[in-house]
Amino acid sequence: MRPSFGARPTKEGVSFRLWAPGARRVDLLLDRRHAMQRRQDGWYVAEIASLTTGSPYKFRIDDEIDVPDPASAFQPEDVFGPSEVIDHDAFAWRARDWRGRPWEETVLIESHVGTFTAEGTYRAMIDRLDHLTATGITALELMPLADFAGYRGWGYDGVLWYAPDSAYGRPEDLKTLIDEAHLRGLMVFLDVVYNHFGPEGNYLGRYAPSFFTDAHTPWGSAIDYRLSQVRAFAVENALSWLSDYRFDGLRLDAANHIMALPGEQSMLQDLSVAAGELAKATGRHIHLVLENGDNRASLLDAAQEPPNGKYRAQWNDDYHHVWHVMLTGELAGYYADYQTPRMDLARALASGFVYQGEISEFWGKKPRGEPSRELPPATFVNFLQNHDQIGNRPLGERLESLASPRQIEAALAVTLLAPMVPMLFQGEEWGSKVPFPFFCDFQGGLADAVRKGRRQEYAWAYEKYGDEVPDPLDPATLQSAVLDWGGRTPEQDARLALVRDLLALRRKEIMPRLKGARFGDAEATDSGLLRAHWRMGDGTTLRLVANLSDHEIISTDNAGTPIWGGAAGDRLPPWSVVWRLGG
Repeated sequence: MRPSFGARPTKEGVSFRLWAPGARRVDLLLDRRHAMQRRQDGWYVAEIASLTTGSPYKFRIDDEIDVPDPASAFQPEDVFGPSEVIDHDAFAWRARDWRGRPWEETVLIESHVGTFTAEGTYRAMIDRLDHLTATGITALELMPLADFAGYRGWGYDGVLWYAPDSAYGRPEDLKTLIDEAHLRGLMVFLDVVYNHFGPEGNYLGRYAPSFFTDAHTPWGSAIDYRLSQVRAFAVENALSWLSDYRFDGLRLDAANHIMALPGEQSMLQDLSVAAGELAKATGRHIHLVLENGDNRASLLDAAQEPPNGKYRAQWNDDYHHVWHVMLTGELAGYYADYQTPRMDLARALASGFVYQGEISEFWGKKPRGEPSRELPPATFVNFLQNHDQIGNRPLGERLESLASPRQIEAALAVTLLAPMVPMLFQGEEWGSKVPFPFFCDFQGGLADAVRKGRRQEYAWAYEKYGDEVPDPLDPATLQSAVLDWGGRTPEQDARLALVRDLLALRRKEIMPRLKGARFGDAEATDSGLLRAHWRMGDGTTLRLVANLSDHEIISTDNAGTPIWGGAAGDRLPPWSVVWRLGG
């Protein structure tokens, strides 16, 4: 697909294209003003001969306002500065033969570039890639990079979708990180946000008001994907990340807030089809993952290769929530929907989602979800922690500060060996206690609004903890989240060794059997005994028996050959996990 948006080098110079149906006149600002030609359907174009890459530019709208390119490939001076012409074809890739890895080999670690290292840059991450591969991680997932206002943020307030944020380095630095990961056999995924734009630095409403609808998401105006140009903007953005940067996959944030057309093919389907065509043309494995609070199983198909309208997998919030309730006893907010966590965990292990059409109190006392049992287990990305579940807590504390090591290690033994795709959050592999609170870098009234909103949302926390609740606008809040790579304690070294052993066993015994695996059954008792089994792709049966309680349990489930754990006879110690194959 030839890109429709932005600036692209040509043999003669640079071609500029801007969709601005609400503008009467658009000028391209270089060393001087160049009037752009208006074409049909609100397009403005300009061809500038002999212009070199690296040139800064802006657009002037109706002689009233100067704006960056909404499809800018780079913003060296943040979202309010000029855009820079980038030649993506100029980068010299070293891992030229890289075609990715099958989905069944995926073990994810979610990471935030700005806090992954003390330097907070793309290039600084390279020094930690060998640690990831030695741990057994096969896929590095980056939180959103689309340029956002300021130099501190989670990335979910991006306004220039095509431009990797300059706070972390230049585009070639990001490409070098991805290239080095591929040389080590690591896939790299990117979190992308197509449900809204951030509140600062987005000018689309001025010259392309039809980009938005009158509806609202929790974070801003909804995007009107009924328009072909708007759909193309998102689909081409996805293809840019997948082709210009060679990301191996994308995770779409809050897909339930992406506007869909009743009875028509949605933007989500268009994006999947386009990614599948890229995969076929290049021979690459490309993986698309959803976050979708609606639990729509009909959008998912882990076995579809390449993508062709569906998505490989979904982050399984249900799985996280049942573990969190079980390990912490917290029942506020959405956790209130999981009053029987052990039984809910058994349902998640036996069929994917917990909510498959049942009434959810938190989601407006409405049915939530669709039946998911017929999907392959690898359709579900299971995790015990992620940026949301840590960072949306007032203090941003990790599970490590809320549950005992014995409980967490049992949860890890289940999560990392189950036939779903596991995901860790940066530092979880060694039990880091470094918090991950919410932080941002807005100014003026918007900064005040963020502070006010947080105080309203977490009034109870401010009353209880006072000044201990971190100020999201304070630079020290980001610094508090920087990962602690040095000086691990003996306990943290032991946790890292445990995770490495679990992932080595996953690589040996689980990954080769995942393709073609099917859900089996699971049950949990009031005493804390959990049993589950799955039919694996090679015809063997994978069996789990676990004691998820603080007391010893007698179990006679001894079928199959033990591959992890074990017990003295039929006695299962508290928080113990046994995995077997066969039988």
